[in-house]
Amino acid sequence: MLTPGKPVKPGAGADTRAPNVLDSPVQDRDVLRDLARKAEQELMGVQMASMDELTLLPNRHGFEALAQLGLEACQQLGKPATLLFFDLDDFKHINQLYGRAEGDNALKTFADVLRIAFRESDVIGRLGSDEFAALLTGADAVEIAAIRARLEEILDERNATVHRGYDIRFCIGQIEFDPRLHQTAEGLLALVDEAMRDAGHC
Repeated sequence: MLTPGKPVKPGAGADTRAPNVLDSPVQDRDVLRDLARKAEQELMGVQMASMDELTLLPNRHGFEALAQLGLEACQQLGKPATLLFFDLDDFKHINQLYGRAEGDNALKTFADVLRIAFRESDVIGRLGSDEFAALLTGADAVEIAAIRARLEEILDERNATVHRGYDIRFCIGQIEFDPRLHQTAEGLLALVDEAMRDAGHC
């Protein structure tokens, strides 16, 4: 058996003994350290690819992956799940009237509000542009009016503090997860997209 880093001596008899990992502890530590560093870099790359850089929420890809895990856990435990989707009102108007930077601020503010409003066990993400989603694990169809009131209360505090020339408003919809109809988180989001289009983005 060959040991990494040790040359094979010509004409040497074959040694069938397993190499002793303690023979070169410094070399082994270096190899393990390199492997750990590469694994960390790969993990960071996956995380960055799954994260929306502006809001620091999972992007659509990351949300689908996390939501899938949440749905599978709910199925195994026999628990319900509900997907909420959000669309900011007049977002194009904010960009046009106040500039792209202010539009970005509006998106970051709404992302912060979602973080505050929902539980750690819920999955929230930015689907793209001004569209967001939240998967509420262990929750049946929720009272939309109560959710809206909670979010608007937090937004009103933010709006009053920042003194913008506009208020951040949104529309909201929901789909209750049914394992007989929805096989994947991706399929559930496809229904969300369809519902948004049918509603003319709320």
